[in-house]
Parts: sequence; structure tokens; C-alpha cells
Amino acid sequence: MKRVITYGTFDLLHYGHIELLKRAKALGDYLVVALSTDEFNWKSKQKKSYFSYEKRKQLLEAIRYVDLVIPEENWDQKVSDIKLYQIDTFVMGDDWAGKFDFVEEQTDANVVYLPRTPEISTTKIKEELKKKKN
Repeated sequence: MKRVITYGTFDLLHYGHIELLKRAKALGDYLVVALSTDEFNWKSKQKKSYFSYEKRKQLLEAIRYVDLVIPEENWDQKVSDIKLYQIDTFVMGDDWAGKFDFVEEQTDANVVYLPRTPEISTTKIKEELKKKKN
């Protein structure tokens, strides 16, 4: 069984997220999604999610491509997660290209950067909502 892992906040879940999860799942048989906790988002990324961790987790668990959702609590857990869950492929959006190449050096996992869906992002959604509010 080929196992794949990806990481993210997945706030304001949209079709770009679904497309990324679909393409990630196509690279293996079992997809683990490491979901950024509220604390990690705030302390390390200075981001406040619209939906709580529990709501975002519930949404991800309802998606047919996702087999397991685990918490992402810090930047440094990727190597240990890959070893713990016996991951074959580590997937991120290409906006992170090159940032996680060290994972291949420290594990047996392949690193794959998938193209983003260019016309949609959580940031764009938030900007549009802000414009409509004003």
C-alpha cells in the first residue's frame, strides 16, 4: 500500500483544496492530511482561521479522498510523521516548491509539489468577502 501525506490549514474549504486532495490521493492508496491546529496557525503563522480546527477536521474527514486527519502542531513534525505513518510520498502545493526538499534527504519519502488551482485561494475568498462587506 502506497501512503501519501499532505499538510495545510484548509480553511474556507474550496474546490482548489478538493483538487489538491484528489491529485494527492491519486499518487497512492491512503491519504493522510496533517491539519494545522488553531494554536499552530496563530503562534507560528500569525493566521486566525475562520473555522475551528474541529470544524475543519470534520470537513476534511467527509471528503472521500481523505483517509486520516492528524493534527499539525509545529513545522518540525514532518519527518517524524512520515516515519510514524510509513509515508511513501509527501505532497504540497507548488507555492512551497523547494521548501521541503530536506524531507527526501531525511526519509524514504518522495517529495512532490503539485500545481495550485490558480484562480482560487482562501486568501482570494477572504479578500472578496471583505470587499462585499465594505
